[in-house]
Amino acid sequence: MLFFAITLLLLILIYLPSLWIRWIMKKHGDQLQDLPGTGGELAMHLIKRFELEGYIVEQADNMGDHFSPEDKAVRLSQANYNGKSLTAIAVAAHEVGHAIQHFKGEKIFELRKKYIPMAIMFQKLGVISLALLPFIAVLLKVPSLMILVIVISLVFQFIGALAYLIVLPEEWDASFNKALPILIEGEYIESQQQQAVREVLKAAALTYFAAALASMLNIGRWLLILRR
Repeated sequence: MLFFAITLLLLILIYLPSLWIRWIMKKHGDQLQDLPGTGGELAMHLIKRFELEGYIVEQADNMGDHFSPEDKAVRLSQANYNGKSLTAIAVAAHEVGHAIQHFKGEKIFELRKKYIPMAIMFQKLGVISLALLPFIAVLLKVPSLMILVIVISLVFQFIGALAYLIVLPEEWDASFNKALPILIEGEYIESQQQQAVREVLKAAALTYFAAALASMLNIGRWLLILRR
C-alpha cells in the first residue's frame, strides 16, 4: 500500500508540470479582438523592429512552437500563429526571444545549440534500444542480455532528460529577459494583462523541463519492470 501511494505521488509530481502548462495555455487562449494582431503578426513585427535580417516567421505544420537556429525561423503552431490571444502573443514573443539570442550570439543560446541535439540523440538511442529488445529476446533468449539492453536504454534516456534540464536557463532568459520587457515596454499588452502573460511565459520556459520529467517517467516505468 505504501509503495502504491509513493508511486501515485511520484506520478502526480511528474505529470503536474505538463498538466499545468496545458492548463495555462488554454486558460489564456481565448480570442481577444482588442489585440492589434495575431501571434504570427507580432512575431513578424518584432523581427522587423529588432532588425533581425534573414530571420523568418512560419506556421509550424506538425510541430509545436519553436525556434529553428538552422533555418533562422520562428515557427508557431496554427493556434498561436493565427490567434489573437494572450497565449499567442506571449509564445510568439518567447520564440522571438530565442531569435534575438541567436542573432546576438549570446553565450546562453549555446546551451540550446549544444544540449538539445544531444537530448534528442540520446532519447532516440534509448527508444531504438527498447525497440530492438523483442528481437534480441527471440534470437538469443538470454535474460541477462535483455536486462543489459534495458539498462543501456535507461542510461541513454536519463542523459537525454538531463540535457533538457540544462537548457532551462536559456528558456527562462527568452521569457523574462527578452519577451516580457519587450511586451511591457513596447506597450503591446495592458497592465491588467501582465500577470496572465507572465504565467504563459513561465509555462513556455518550463516546456523542456516538463519534457524531461516525462522522460524520467519512462525511466521509472522500466525500473519497475527490472524490479520485478
